[in-house]
Amino acid sequence: MESIGVAMTTPMFTYLEQQLERRFNLFKLWNHPLDSHFLQENAQSIRAVVGCTKSGADACLIDSFPALEIVATFSVGLDKIDLPKCMEKGIRVVNTPDVLTDDVADAAIGLAMAVSRRISESDRFVRSGSWTKDRFGLATRFNGKSVGILGLGRIGSAIAKRAEAFGCLIGYSARSEKHHSGYKYFPSVLDLAANSQILFVSCALTEETRHIVNREVINALGPNGILINVGRGAHVDESELVSALLEGRLGGAGLDVFENEPHVPEQLFELGNVVLLPHVGTDTIETSIAMANLVISNLEAHFRNEPLITPVI
Repeated sequence: MESIGVAMTTPMFTYLEQQLERRFNLFKLWNHPLDSHFLQENAQSIRAVVGCTKSGADACLIDSFPALEIVATFSVGLDKIDLPKCMEKGIRVVNTPDVLTDDVADAAIGLAMAVSRRISESDRFVRSGSWTKDRFGLATRFNGKSVGILGLGRIGSAIAKRAEAFGCLIGYSARSEKHHSGYKYFPSVLDLAANSQILFVSCALTEETRHIVNREVINALGPNGILINVGRGAHVDESELVSALLEGRLGGAGLDVFENEPHVPEQLFELGNVVLLPHVGTDTIETSIAMANLVISNLEAHFRNEPLITPVI
């Protein structure tokens, strides 16, 4: 397969790059501007694109490679891929589900604990030397809280399982009721927020779920509520979130994702009741290797005319 051209859209994970280079003719697009010279020389040889949550495959990129057969994303999310365009041109699409579920769920619970128990604040308090001069204020417990989960898919279900172990009462909202989940179903996100002390966002990003956490939902969660987002930044109306935190209409937030990554609203930096992560919910050594192997396995299966392992299209 060494002659098969594979285009990687942006730097991702060194191991993945190395494995792609071993097996294919790898083009690192960040080193090759998509100008007429590059396309004239290489477009016909590129049969696969590997993208991620930062840079996927939009219509322009897809049209640039007339021999393109498959798009593989180093992620579960598909919002950076023009799926209708891929369907129109008969291009296969694969992602990396399941292998990252536990790490994202762990990160979500970690954020909830960090916000509620003021762990990051406490750390800064000790490091600054303030402990020698003052006492640190009280936090709030995580165990026993009413937890709402927006999106009860793989990751949402894993979050629910972990929260149950802390004695939390679980409610959820999803496109349809999961009758065998054992959790309380709320058809309305607004009702879910109103009945939750901690709201986890873990659904897929679609046009229907863009800004699904808006001013009304934030207000329903309330001044003692905590919002945890491990989905996508665009699930939350970020300007409304910032306003609510500044005005005290929301108790706190733990955020792994943002609307305009890597740019984060500077107003959040000084807020002690907010914990910020640089979109690292899946970023453990073990999961990154498993995701990379799944990308490779899908590409190899495709070019061997074998069934794809995790097909989307």
